[in-house]
Amino acid sequence: MTSETRSTPNTAFSSLPISPAALENLERLGYAQMTPVQAASLPSALAGGDLIVQAPTGSGKTTAFGLSLLARLDAAVWQVQAMVLCPTRELADQVAEELRKLARATGNVKVLSLCGGSPMKPQRESLSHGAHLVVGTPGRLLDHLERGTLDLTGLNTLVFDEADRMLDMGFIDDMVQLAKYCPPKRQTLLFSATFPEGIAALASRFLKAPQRITVGAAPTKAAVVAGDTGEAAATGHIRQIAYEVEESQRLHAVTQLLAHFRPDSTIAFCNTKQQCRDLVDVLAAQGYVALALHGDLEQRERDQVLIRFANRSVSVLVATDVAARGLDIDDLSAVINVDITPESEQHLHRIGRTGRAGRDGLALSLASMDEMGRIGRIEVAQKSEFTWAKLSSLTPSQPGVPLRPAMVTLQLLGGKKEKIRPGDVLGAFTGTAGFTASQIGKIKVTEFHTWVAVATDIAEEAVKRLGAGTLKGKRVKLRRIDEVIR
Repeated sequence: MTSETRSTPNTAFSSLPISPAALENLERLGYAQMTPVQAASLPSALAGGDLIVQAPTGSGKTTAFGLSLLARLDAAVWQVQAMVLCPTRELADQVAEELRKLARATGNVKVLSLCGGSPMKPQRESLSHGAHLVVGTPGRLLDHLERGTLDLTGLNTLVFDEADRMLDMGFIDDMVQLAKYCPPKRQTLLFSATFPEGIAALASRFLKAPQRITVGAAPTKAAVVAGDTGEAAATGHIRQIAYEVEESQRLHAVTQLLAHFRPDSTIAFCNTKQQCRDLVDVLAAQGYVALALHGDLEQRERDQVLIRFANRSVSVLVATDVAARGLDIDDLSAVINVDITPESEQHLHRIGRTGRAGRDGLALSLASMDEMGRIGRIEVAQKSEFTWAKLSSLTPSQPGVPLRPAMVTLQLLGGKKEKIRPGDVLGAFTGTAGFTASQIGKIKVTEFHTWVAVATDIAEEAVKRLGAGTLKGKRVKLRRIDEVIR
């Protein structure tokens, strides 16, 4: 049996039984007040109980379970004390980064990301030196457990993150096996955006008298504002507009939306991989910088697409729902539903990727007459009707001026293996190369490469200057990443 709790108002983190050091760290991170999911779940999680938390993507759940598992952690004991399961490598990396930020208040805490698509050997070596927290995908975590390179005898907290998506992706058997490796005396926290039957079955098997907490999805309550002038609604609202299209108009209509609204960063959702490819071709022909994200991409290509989009060197990410689940892109300007999803819940997940953290968002949908039944079901689910506008009302807001990304991504040969750190790279750009820090964007250091976002107007000069210099005593080898991935 589970008890159910509805969301509570935001409260100060100081109301929680956490250390002064943790409170100071939260303040430094800019976390002034708990989000609804944090306020609803943290008191029970910190008390040690098992929880089932139903909350939308982007609601702050990582901090909710992160503060809880860190409060139970003993940094002096070099054993894995918490394990977080995620459906995708991207989400696992994001969760690991957030946990590292939260762990600054705890001392020397080692957080490892263990995911498929990366070599096993470096992961084995890192585990052999000890770790406190591991975050990873089910298959790779199970691989380490079966090889004996991961020991969970000291584990006290198990977290299932995006549990519904792990079920959708067929990870149920792996999840069951992983739970069997965990000590029976532990805390288990399960976070899910939806609550399908499989979640209930999983919970009844591995959670003990869990409390169920439900936090309403923000997109269902977002303001739906009429008009198409591009003016935003009140802060934190999602402005949602739909356009009726003929099937033959659909892909060209996406370019009309982009020219009219000119969003800095857009995810365009398609129902099929082929639609993704076709739309990327159309956008590229119109001069837009767009990339596809779907299940046929190799891991290397997928990683490159996500890095370039996060770097703001790509204007439009064209994605299927499965490929995009777990992505957490900051400050996404717009979502375009190129096709209407047959699942109402999935529509809410899509549009919930914009309008986060108090910012305004824009959700645009293209619907044919054949999709009007889906629209009706979505309106019931979100408890509000779509605002409709005509394609003929869309006109380029800056005629003759192409929508171009503000940044370009450069790839440097060399990464963690060569002990390169972001600070080393920033120093190379702002030192002898002579650029300012404001011209440099995100720096992502991976195992063998380093990815740097630079302002578009300095990209060519940056390649020349850096290519003539050194980094960590070695000649810099770098190139622009401009190719289309479809």
